[in-house]
Amino acid sequence: MNSPSSASGFRTFTVIVAVIIGLILLVGGIWLAVLGGSWYYIIAGLFFIATACLLNKLKSTALIVYAILVLGTVVWGLWEVGSDFFALAPRLDILGLFGLWLLIPAVTRGIMNSKTAKVALSGTLAITIAVMVYAIFNDPQEIRGTLTTQQPATTETIAGVADADWPAYGRTQAGVRYSPLTQINDKNVKDLKVAWTYHTKDFKTENDSGETTNQVTPIKIGNNMYICTTHQKLVALDPATGQEKWKFDPKVKSDKTFQHLTCRGVSYFDANNTVGFETSLKAKKSASEQCPRKVILPVNDGRLVAINAENGQRCTDFGKNGEIDLQKDMPYPYPGGYNPTSPPVVTGTTIIIAGSTTDNYSTKEPSGVIRGYDVNTGALLWVFDTGAEDPNAIPAPGQTFVNNSPNAWAPLAYDAKLDVVYVPTGVGTPDIWGGDRTELKERYANAMLAINASTGKLIWHFQTTHHDLWDMDVPSQPTLTDIQDKSGQTVPAIYVLTKTGNVFVLDRRDGKAIVPITEKPVPQTVKRGPQTKGEFYSPTQPFSDFDLAPKQKLTDKDMWGATMFDQLMCRVSFHRLNYDGIYTPPSENGTLVFPGNLGVFEWGGMSVNSDRQIALMNPIGLPFVSRLIPEDPNRKETAKGAGTEQGVQPMYGVPYGVEISPFLSPFGLPCKQPAWGYVAGVDLKTHNVAWKRRIGTIRDSLPGIPLPPFKMGVPMLGGPISTAGNLMFVGATQDDYIRAINVTNGDELWKGRLPAGGQATPMTYEMNGKQYVVIMAGGHGSFGTKMGDSLVAYALPDK
Repeated sequence: MNSPSSASGFRTFTVIVAVIIGLILLVGGIWLAVLGGSWYYIIAGLFFIATACLLNKLKSTALIVYAILVLGTVVWGLWEVGSDFFALAPRLDILGLFGLWLLIPAVTRGIMNSKTAKVALSGTLAITIAVMVYAIFNDPQEIRGTLTTQQPATTETIAGVADADWPAYGRTQAGVRYSPLTQINDKNVKDLKVAWTYHTKDFKTENDSGETTNQVTPIKIGNNMYICTTHQKLVALDPATGQEKWKFDPKVKSDKTFQHLTCRGVSYFDANNTVGFETSLKAKKSASEQCPRKVILPVNDGRLVAINAENGQRCTDFGKNGEIDLQKDMPYPYPGGYNPTSPPVVTGTTIIIAGSTTDNYSTKEPSGVIRGYDVNTGALLWVFDTGAEDPNAIPAPGQTFVNNSPNAWAPLAYDAKLDVVYVPTGVGTPDIWGGDRTELKERYANAMLAINASTGKLIWHFQTTHHDLWDMDVPSQPTLTDIQDKSGQTVPAIYVLTKTGNVFVLDRRDGKAIVPITEKPVPQTVKRGPQTKGEFYSPTQPFSDFDLAPKQKLTDKDMWGATMFDQLMCRVSFHRLNYDGIYTPPSENGTLVFPGNLGVFEWGGMSVNSDRQIALMNPIGLPFVSRLIPEDPNRKETAKGAGTEQGVQPMYGVPYGVEISPFLSPFGLPCKQPAWGYVAGVDLKTHNVAWKRRIGTIRDSLPGIPLPPFKMGVPMLGGPISTAGNLMFVGATQDDYIRAINVTNGDELWKGRLPAGGQATPMTYEMNGKQYVVIMAGGHGSFGTKMGDSLVAYALPDK
């Protein structure tokens, strides 16, 4: 039994804590209210102080006052965010714990007539718990519908692609990421086990950049699987066992200044199997005798290498000793300045390659030119320089491409019937200030280009963001599929996913909109801090009726934290930043960018089952802050490259540098409430989202802290695939898992623990009558996941 002096000590401690909490909330609340935010924290602070004063005087009304605060907060929380468990948690966690503390006998001993007050407070806490339990099962952010289950008895075959294979980055160069295999299905996927693991033994070194990762999606053709590693070593594996057959090392010359060190995949060419290419006859006539089957490997220091697919030797009749120098005719060439990170498109005659340039470094950067090379000899066939007056002009001797042309770093797509390559472009660097950009510089920026794959001639283009100041590149491989329009006619469509969350659905023959697109006014001024020197803004931006953005405009109700304290600070930070919705101009004061630099969609793209007319997606939503830094007139250009896409970026040659960072609380958590990541199923007949679910936990974001495995919805890097087994497979999340999702309703059916971060898109294939699902668990440097070297294959156990 506690003595009276012990009880007095507990009570004194409780009074002091209540006063401290009250003062913090009061002072912070006044700051927030002055900025135009919620008055709740002022009221809560006064209630805490009143509770402390009454408790100090041994008044039972202290518990009544606190009960009113708790009940009022529950009502206020439901009014602000509804029955969203994770949004309610920081509003109620401290209040609930302190309320339970007030019920400890050592705190209330000596208080007269406290029984009724205890009952009132206990009842209020019970209501709070009931609300939180209800919220767990009634998430207002989720959509729980279903997609049609109608599936033809046999799926449409794809010319030149065996059902058992995955011969290109997106399985086909149309980027559908869909397999007709059914051995693994929604009934038995729960039984998946690790079949084999291959270790690349290729890890990040001290000399590598902060953006070091392995995002590879393997390809599989016949009895061979091909992958590239972090340092672009090409490896051939036995698809049944994961045993290494051979390895080729291009000896990439990388260093810390590279903005990226990664490989998303490789491409394959077989001169004896060019079915589906309009140019197949020409291809067969000019086929390489030395390498009729070759793997095309992009290398981050600016090379393209052709390797014999059978033995791993260079195709010496290709280019110069098997490789092409992509730095040729580049302005301001330097290692890593032009960086091919995505697999090229390969037609019956032509390799079409593009690459990234260093974001936000300088006005003296390489060109983002797209080029077509002869698939057999490596000879340059055509160019498309996005910043040139004549984009098809090949530089004469002594001349170069146009510096800082908009680049195309994401994977391209190809329509073999039309012989058209579809190129997603970004903005010409520097990204965040564009006062010196001419109409010519921006003509093909942030666009989808439809280019004749054999000639390089432009057929049509569509711009997704005008005068981009937010790094809103077109970030992923477009998806080509045929859909039914409103009149029931079959239309060859292209789906263009963007960082803004807009999905532009166009007729891939002429670029005309299938889903309506509207030009809408966007913010034009900087409301906090000085106006940006020399800048101008596009008065409107295009918006699609098909939009996966989590929310069009944030308010301070969307701010979050682990507790009410960091949530309060996030609300204050929100009101101190410039923010008037999407496309708010960058500023010296700091601008909230939402969707942020990672975008709603990144390089992972989407998966389409054309038989069912459905699409599977994994959108994210994480705000960033961009803060312009006035140029120091005495600054000097440092070593080439930025080494990362976050932090301070110099933007040499323009009036500002820029600091780019996630919008985080003082505890390092996102200031926007979860979810930050979803999986979604879309009906392509209506372009309505049939279901949307949170995906991922923070298990691996806070190592060492034993947190419940709540499905919070976390950011992702990587894309989904789907199969005729009614399954969607996706890794990508910040926790180290690959998951299988029921395509019809979005239920999670299985998850496999990965040895490292799975920031890659999986694939599936069949070998010797057995279906496998494979994903690279290599981790991601700046994304913060565990680094690794494991290629993991899953399969059903043998009967």
